[in-house]
Amino acid sequence: MLNSVKPNARRWLYAAAGLAFAATAALSPAKAEDTIKVGILHSLSGTMAISETTLKDVMLMLIDEQNKKGGLLGKKLEAVVVDPASNWPLFAEKARELISKDKVSVVFGCWTSVSRKSVLPVFKELNSILFYPVQFEGEEGERNVFYTGAAPNQQAIPAVDYLMSKDGGSVKRWVLEGTDYVYPRTTNKILEAYLKSKGVKDEDIMINYTPFGFSDWQTEVTKIKAFGSAGKKTAVVSTVNGDANVPFYKELGNQGIKATDIPVMAFSVGEEELAGLDTKPLVGHLAAWNYFESIKTPANATFIKEWHAFTKNPKRTTNDPMEAHYIGFNMWVKAVEKAKSTDPDKVIAALPGIKQANLTGGVSEMLPNHYITKPVFIGEIRADGQFDVVWKTKGLVKGDAWSPYLPGSKDLIADWVKLKCGNYNTVTKKCGSGS
Repeated sequence: MLNSVKPNARRWLYAAAGLAFAATAALSPAKAEDTIKVGILHSLSGTMAISETTLKDVMLMLIDEQNKKGGLLGKKLEAVVVDPASNWPLFAEKARELISKDKVSVVFGCWTSVSRKSVLPVFKELNSILFYPVQFEGEEGERNVFYTGAAPNQQAIPAVDYLMSKDGGSVKRWVLEGTDYVYPRTTNKILEAYLKSKGVKDEDIMINYTPFGFSDWQTEVTKIKAFGSAGKKTAVVSTVNGDANVPFYKELGNQGIKATDIPVMAFSVGEEELAGLDTKPLVGHLAAWNYFESIKTPANATFIKEWHAFTKNPKRTTNDPMEAHYIGFNMWVKAVEKAKSTDPDKVIAALPGIKQANLTGGVSEMLPNHYITKPVFIGEIRADGQFDVVWKTKGLVKGDAWSPYLPGSKDLIADWVKLKCGNYNTVTKKCGSGS
């Protein structure tokens, strides 16, 4: 007991304890600097939480696994998680906080294009790195962003080609149904131009947009049903995002729209979204992605096993944007090792040319335009909420930053290795402003 210690000895013990506390306090900041901080910028609340929460979880798993391998450059990785709450301006505030206050070396985040557009000025101003894991409209080539999700030529165009083919039902009439923001609007602009280049007439294309979180689908689905009753094979190409998908698919089931009548090809619905739905009425509807959980490879089996162990939940699904984070994170690790530094300029320079085995059997490569090579799969919804692959590309497809089907884009390329430009005009031989 301390009370039984002599006064002089007691004073010595207090002094020693004080020195020990001071030493610990002095070490704490140094200890903090001994970690490499990784920012995670995904909505954990609001309309996009249905899709983004699992991306936060997979990043925590990847960071944990890297730490078990010994970390990076002799340091442990430390995850810094923020919740921008499906609030697009808040994404920019949280990104600034991560970079300026938390001093992260890299950020993995965003889902919607409006959230990505919100943070772009912050990453450029503060010269940090964003890995963006979700399919999107392209039409962008930023030095500080690495796009591991699909560009339109890696998802939307192949999906339409499949639907036009005999195997896809020889579709002649098209409903382009999307959430009202930049990704669906730009993607549909590209698809409309592409369909017209294939001879599809104006009257055979119907385009409609609804707000985020939209729930009253009865009227919209009735319009789709009426449009599909004109005697030509009709399909819906869906860029509906977030939790609006739940009532959308429910209403399709309520109105008896089966895949054999009017198939829906979704670009933003995967295993995670289907986990909250009664999928029996949706059997046979389609999705285009670069990964499906049901694809059988040793790498995918290992990933799923590790995911279930990490989440302690054997029912948690995997999906395409999770694989994009898996690829992007491992590419970042390799680039940091190559550069022997987390300095953004050195890592940005090191990333093009980095290769990483994906989970479906191929090897993805980071291209000079900061997009990656990806396979494309078309999957049919099964009753258990998984997908059967009904079509795939022969090899991996290079991501195009700019669409050849839009007049303002067809002459543009992005190249951050030789041209040091995100929107180089091949006709004028000049780099445009803004990228």
